Amino acid sequence: MSLPKKYILYTLIVLSVLTQNRVHAQGEQETKSEIFTAKNSVHAEFAGNSGGYALNYGHIIFQKNRMKLAVSAGFSMFYRKVDERISPDYWTPVFPAEITAFWGKSKHHLELGAGFYTLRNRTYIFDEDFPNNIREQIHWDHFIVGRIGYRYQKPAGGFFFRAGYTPMVEFNNSDTVYNGISFIPFGLGISLGMSF
Repeated sequence: MSLPKKYILYTLIVLSVLTQNRVHAQGEQETKSEIFTAKNSVHAEFAGNSGGYALNYGHIIFQKNRMKLAVSAGFSMFYRKVDERISPDYWTPVFPAEITAFWGKSKHHLELGAGFYTLRNRTYIFDEDFPNNIREQIHWDHFIVGRIGYRYQKPAGGFFFRAGYTPMVEFNNSDTVYNGISFIPFGLGISLGMSF
């Protein structure tokens, strides 16, 4: 091999090694930019997994490359207006919880998940053995909520937003309901808050 061919070969080898290191370093930078350091969020949710509104705390429990898993739990109070005039209207507690997976680069994500919320309800039943022939039954109704939507969340924290399609299945536990399971195909939810 002549001297110029050796230099060309050595130059190609050195360039190849340097190029591989640079590509590897860029790959590491992209991976690092995907790591969420702001794993917590506090947000208000309207409709969606809350059924009305709720204040929620969320936390990212797992992340790998572009996929993240997050859980959230919250609290709300609903005002229930009673149709019958035999009892006053009342406030009832609501407890939503949700697990979601979201994929994306940087701050824009596709989000899929499932949630659950429960609320305390009352039903009034005609019963001759009770005063005024009315028996009050207190029961907990349960809802399972799906989610597919958009999530805006920056890796380093800040403004948090999400919007999604949220169909649900209701489990009504009242004695007066013959079939206590119903599917509600139309649902939308919006969340606004901060991640940190």
